[in-house]
Amino acid sequence: MTAVSQIRRVLLALIFFAALAAGLFLGLRHYREHRYDRLIQTAASRYGLDPALVSAVIWRESLYRADCLGSAGEIGLMQVREPAGREWAHASSIRNFEKSHLADPGTNILAGSWYLARALHRWEGRDDPAPFALAEYNAGLTHARRWAAMPGAETGAGFINAVTFPTTRAYINTILTRYRKTR
Repeated sequence: MTAVSQIRRVLLALIFFAALAAGLFLGLRHYREHRYDRLIQTAASRYGLDPALVSAVIWRESLYRADCLGSAGEIGLMQVREPAGREWAHASSIRNFEKSHLADPGTNILAGSWYLARALHRWEGRDDPAPFALAEYNAGLTHARRWAAMPGAETGAGFINAVTFPTTRAYINTILTRYRKTR
């Protein structure tokens, strides 16, 4: 066997293993991003949301990791905090709610979707309620109302420019970009 044929064999083997690794990576990524589709569809349907928006929020909040914990007490796929979970449980007539329930993907997606739907409903009089609702989801209602009251913040695009927290502005833009791509 010549040196050239040995090099060809090694290159072909490297190409094969690189393709195999890429295929595995893409397969795992697809699984990670779609394993909760049924739960997302159920929650989106219950609360009148576009499943693609719920999925985009989950992607941004946790990268589809159900065990994700935030530094301010956020839990799970949609990074729901206990007070928001309790509000959802109360509104849904769920008794005996415990913070630990938010670790369950189905419960977490329902609670987060309810919270997002409530925010979208609050801003439904705007030309594009999504930026307002996403700001509320990320930074809270008080900040969202303050930004919405700023001059030029009547439209979704103007509102995004009025957001004074760079991380919240990036949050909104990242989710909206992902949402538009996956819709």
